Amino acid sequence: MTTCSRRLFLLGTATTFAGAYLAACGKEPSAEVAATEIPVGSAIIVDKVIFAQPTEGEFKAYSQTCPHQGSLITKIEGLTATCTNHYSSFDLSSGEVTGGPSPKPLTEYGVENNGGTVKNVSA
Repeated sequence: MTTCSRRLFLLGTATTFAGAYLAACGKEPSAEVAATEIPVGSAIIVDKVIFAQPTEGEFKAYSQTCPHQGSLITKIEGLTATCTNHYSSFDLSSGEVTGGPSPKPLTEYGVENNGGTVKNVSA
């Protein structure tokens, strides 16, 4: 019979957790949507990406993850995105913080517009 010391158990647990964390968090989300589904002067959320169209034909893409504590942003009103956990709010024209405790703006992605389809790309 093999015994497992407390130290070996904790090391194995920490290694497993670190690997799972890096696998889940190390990759940017990727999403694609028809340009016609993104309202002018507003935004939608698709697969953890916020797609905004501040003016007709101008598209922006941001991470849905709030920079304050990593919660998902779930509320969109016009060009304002709000994290309902601690009420940080962001201007979707620029990604800048407009209220709440977030110390940083939203993470912005590059946008690729392929004649009717919009998708986020690494910035």
